[in-house]
Amino acid sequence: MRNIFLIARREYLEQIRGRAFRATTVGLPAVFALIVGVGYLSSLGLGANKHLTIATGDAALANAVRSRLVGDKDGQATVDVVAPARPEDRAALVGQVRTRAIDGLLWIETPAGGLPTATYISQASGDFITTARLKEALNNGLVEEHLTGAGMKQAEADAVVKGISIETFQVKKDGALIKSNAQASFWKGYVMAILLSMTTMIYGMNVARSIIQEKTSRIFEVMLATAKPSDMLAGKLIGVGAVGLTQIVIWLITGTAIFISPFAAALLTGDFAIQFTWTEGVLFPVYFVLGYLLYSSLFAGLAATCETEQELQMYMPLAAAPTWLSFAMILLIINDSNSVWSIAASFFPPTAPIIMFLRMASQIPPVWQFAVSIGLMLLSIWGTLWFSSRLYRVGILMYGKRATLPELLRWVRYS
Repeated sequence: MRNIFLIARREYLEQIRGRAFRATTVGLPAVFALIVGVGYLSSLGLGANKHLTIATGDAALANAVRSRLVGDKDGQATVDVVAPARPEDRAALVGQVRTRAIDGLLWIETPAGGLPTATYISQASGDFITTARLKEALNNGLVEEHLTGAGMKQAEADAVVKGISIETFQVKKDGALIKSNAQASFWKGYVMAILLSMTTMIYGMNVARSIIQEKTSRIFEVMLATAKPSDMLAGKLIGVGAVGLTQIVIWLITGTAIFISPFAAALLTGDFAIQFTWTEGVLFPVYFVLGYLLYSSLFAGLAATCETEQELQMYMPLAAAPTWLSFAMILLIINDSNSVWSIAASFFPPTAPIIMFLRMASQIPPVWQFAVSIGLMLLSIWGTLWFSSRLYRVGILMYGKRATLPELLRWVRYS
């Protein structure tokens, strides 16, 4: 036990004092915030300041569509109307698009006794934002024209087209109602799942790289004179895991200080309100430790069979596959957190940590599902540690030859 503590202490202090720990503790949240901020700011002007022309035989419809486009504050479009437009006008208007005199042409055909058909012509094929705005404006303008044509007042027609907003509430087990927001729940679960997956994968790979470095430097041959291979593996897992928990605690304290500040409190209200529960706060470190032990024990066994870090990198796509699978199911889980697929994925140990937090963002699962999920993860960790420790005992002293599958099976029997 003393050797395990000494090795864990060495691994912990070596990584805590390193530049990489300081850089990732400060730099990783900063880079993540920068990416989110750049993505948000770059999306603000998408499809804005367009110079468009609406050409149709129905002047009333064209003006209704134009008013919708001009009234869109996000679009800030300049809209010209050609009405009534003749078939021979189309070629000249298309020529204006080609010479960039205008950004786009919305050509609307209005057959007698039928619904209009529309064509949008521009030089850009991927401007889906403008296309979506045109579609919404055309549909709303068409409804408005029919309503006012039937005798409804303009203000009443505008109110009908604007529609009705729906407030959403979530009912708790005690019957209390709290205001909820699907988009806020989605981003809360998404961010927590990313944080959990990144930290478990990063520190799992740190264990593997540490083994490769010590194996190639032959330092193991000296360490084995005073410590058993099982003590070395246990100490390495505990030490690196403690580094991960330290980093997460720093992030949580910093995040809490930011969220309780007056500025953040003013932003995170109304539609942006995000609710955190004690269940999420308690289970986050639990699932981090379980996920870390599962991945790091697997990486430790793999690293003992590899000769170089480049060879270890070849296994990364396989190791990341459960993470990709978890995020591929994010829409299904957020929309229906109690579906058969959601429950099954939360019981599957490699995907359980991420899936559980995606489910908790929408609705807290029953206690028995947490118990089954954690129990299955503990069993899988025990099995992975049993297998990896046997590979580790033999593999750390094997040099110069890539291990084959029959040899790996012999290592398990030897140890």
